[in-house]
Amino acid sequence: MSHSHAHGHHHHGHGHQHGPHEQSESNLRLAFFLNLGFTLFELVGGLYTNSVAILSDALHDLGDCVSLGLSWYLQRVSKRGRDATFSYGYRRFSLLGAVIISLVLVVGSVIILFEAIPRLLNPEPPKAGGMIVLAIVGVLVNGAAVFRLSKGESLNERAVKLHLLEDVLGWLAVLAGSILMYFFDLPILDPLLSVGIALFILFNVYRNLRDSFRIFLQATPTNVDIDALREQIQNVESVQEVHDIHAWSLDGAYNILTVHLKVNDATTFEESVQIRNRVKQLLKDADLQHVTVEVEKESETCDLQHC
Repeated sequence: MSHSHAHGHHHHGHGHQHGPHEQSESNLRLAFFLNLGFTLFELVGGLYTNSVAILSDALHDLGDCVSLGLSWYLQRVSKRGRDATFSYGYRRFSLLGAVIISLVLVVGSVIILFEAIPRLLNPEPPKAGGMIVLAIVGVLVNGAAVFRLSKGESLNERAVKLHLLEDVLGWLAVLAGSILMYFFDLPILDPLLSVGIALFILFNVYRNLRDSFRIFLQATPTNVDIDALREQIQNVESVQEVHDIHAWSLDGAYNILTVHLKVNDATTFEESVQIRNRVKQLLKDADLQHVTVEVEKESETCDLQHC
C-alpha cells in the first residue's frame, strides 16, 4: 500500500478550515463504503469466474478499502487535537494504521502468489465473459471514487486518490487481459496478471513500510534539508553558533524542528527576541509546522549532555 499515507513528498500548506474538513470526511466515507461493497462483490466474482487476477485485484482493493476506512477515521480522530496523554495530538495513529494494513497486505499477497504460481504451470481457464463484466464495474466504481476525491485538498484525500487511481489501472489491466482471453485461448494471462498485481502490492507495501519506519524512528523528514537550514540559521545576524538542531515528522506531513542558538553576551533581551523571530521566519518557509527556538548567551554553559 503506498500509504505512503506517508508519501513523504507532498509539499503544500495546511490551511485548517472547517467546511472542507467535513467535506473531506464525507468524501472519504463515501469512497470507503463504495470500495467496501465492491470488494465483497469482487471476492464473490473472483471465485465465480475462477480468476486469480480478479482475486488479487480484490486484495488490492481490500487494502485500499481498509486504508480508506482508516483515513476517514483518522480524519476524525486528528480533530481531537492534543490531550494530556498525547501532547502532540493523534496524527501518528495514521502511521500505526499504515503499518498494520501493510502487514495484512503482505500476508494476502503471499497467499495470492501461492495460488497463482502453480497456475502458471497448468493454467485453468477462467470465465472470461464474467471477468470482463467485473473489470468494467471495477473501472467505473474506482473511477467514480477518484472523481469524488479529485476536488479534495487534504493530504489523506490526495494519498487515497492515488490509491484509487492505481486500482483503476489494475482493473484496466484485468479488462485488457480478460478481453484477450475471451477471444483467444490464453488462460495463462490470468495468473500472469495476478502475479503482476501481487508484486505491485508488495512493492508499494515495502515503500510504505520504509517511509513509516523512517518516521517512527524519527528520521529527518525527506523534505527537510537540515544541513542547509543549519547554514541559513548560522548566517542570521548575531547568531554565533547553532547546535542541537533536530527535525522529525509526526506523520509525514506535520514536521517539527527544535534548535539552540548561541548569541553574544552583550545581546539584550529585546535583541534576542528579534533574533528568534528572524530564525522562526526563516524556518517558516521550510515546510516545518512546529518550530521551537532556544536562545542562549555565550557564557551560559549548556549543561544538557546532548548540547
